[in-house]
Amino acid sequence: MTDTTTLTVRTGTGEQTRAEARQRVQALEDGDSVRSRHVLVLDDEDDLQRLLSPANLTLLREIRNNEPDSMRAAAELVDRDFKEVHRNLTELERLNVIEFEESGRAKRPVVRFDEIDVEVSLTAPETDTASA
Repeated sequence: MTDTTTLTVRTGTGEQTRAEARQRVQALEDGDSVRSRHVLVLDDEDDLQRLLSPANLTLLREIRNNEPDSMRAAAELVDRDFKEVHRNLTELERLNVIEFEESGRAKRPVVRFDEIDVEVSLTAPETDTASA
C-alpha cells in the first residue's frame, strides 16, 4: 500500500503551524519519530475560495492523475481554453499548490499531493500578524 501525501490548508496567520513545528522539532530532538507533514497557510480566505473553485479542483485532479507534459496538455485534459488554464495554473503556483518543471520551452505542471485537507477556524481571527 502506498502512502497518501496530504496537503493541509489553513487560513490565518500561521501561529498554530509554527507551534506545531516547534513541537515536532522537540519530538525529533527527543528521538521520537515524526511523520512528514505538508501545511499551507493562506492568510486570505479569498485565496482559499480560489483554490477550491470547481475549475481549479478539476485541473488539480487531472494533473495529478494524468501528469501532462505541458500547460497546453493540461488545458486539453480539462477541455478548456489555454489562456484560462494558464491563468488558473499561474494562480495555483502563486498559492504554492503546484510547481512547474521546465523542459525546453514547455512548463510541466506538477501536483505533489494526493489529497487536500482544509482547516478553517470559526473562532475569532488570530491577532498575531507574523507571516508563516
